[in-house]
Amino acid sequence: MKYSGDIDELCYPFIYENSAVCDFEILTDELCTLVGLAGCACDDKSQDVAEDLFSIQSKMFDLNGSIRGKCAISEEDISHLKARYHYFLSLVEGEKKVFVLPRGTGACIQLHQSRSVAKKAIRMLVKAEREGKDVSDTLHRYANLLTNYFFALTLVINQRGGIIEPEYTSNNYALKSK
Repeated sequence: MKYSGDIDELCYPFIYENSAVCDFEILTDELCTLVGLAGCACDDKSQDVAEDLFSIQSKMFDLNGSIRGKCAISEEDISHLKARYHYFLSLVEGEKKVFVLPRGTGACIQLHQSRSVAKKAIRMLVKAEREGKDVSDTLHRYANLLTNYFFALTLVINQRGGIIEPEYTSNNYALKSK
């Protein structure tokens, strides 16, 4: 397949490129959409979450362009997101579960999807580096932090809504008794 030459029939200049770089860009585009959807899905009890999501939404496009262009994710961005992550974690009462069966309504669904898409984006960074692309350290660090941040937001929203996500204990890696 190749570009027909008709600009109306081209959604993205690099869409026919065979590289993890293009796949990363597409995933981070999806991530930006999911962050916007999650913010819009927040109810009245979680307007602080919505405002926080909207404040970082443009960073998804900065993450996107940083693999092909100038890196727009800085140490300051990482520090800011880490502070927001710890702030939201501090709002969660009781034990913070490590692995849950994703549940919830509204924004939680998009946030769980955002978490998964951020992980896919990290995997594309790994592949891009394997393909020879020089990947800034800040990109994978920020994307990893995003996954944790999104999870913390689901905990906050579900706690406020009285929704309990059951902890998942793997049957694949059960602890062996001594």
